[in-house]
Amino acid sequence: MIAYVTVGADDIPRAKQFYCAFLPALGYGFKEGSEGLSFALPVATGQVPILPDFYVKPSFDGRPASAGNGAMVAFEARSQSQVRDLHAAALVAGGVDEGQPGFRASYGPHFYVGYLRDPQGNKIALFSSDPNEPGRDD
Repeated sequence: MIAYVTVGADDIPRAKQFYCAFLPALGYGFKEGSEGLSFALPVATGQVPILPDFYVKPSFDGRPASAGNGAMVAFEARSQSQVRDLHAAALVAGGVDEGQPGFRASYGPHFYVGYLRDPQGNKIALFSSDPNEPGRDD
């Protein structure tokens, strides 16, 4: 089980603008501290945390942060319309389009996804795979 994902950022205020444009809409709580940004799903009293948490931090070695080639973090949305809305919000908040929301031939018929780059260049996917929504072949 993945416990947390961390991406690096040299400009924390720009990263905050980008990630706060869509992660709270997916239910993530937000905290900001001297160590960077923390996003976690809420935990009810007596319940086990829902993982993974997501962190945006300056690099630990002090060198410039860099995006991993081939690395991507995917966040699940509740619907295809939420994928479209959050993709648009993330673009307005400083993201770069890496693939407009839609179906992809190489994935299942209900996998609806949009791709972005955050201001640091990290690749982000927003997806929905709800079988109750129209599929690629419908």
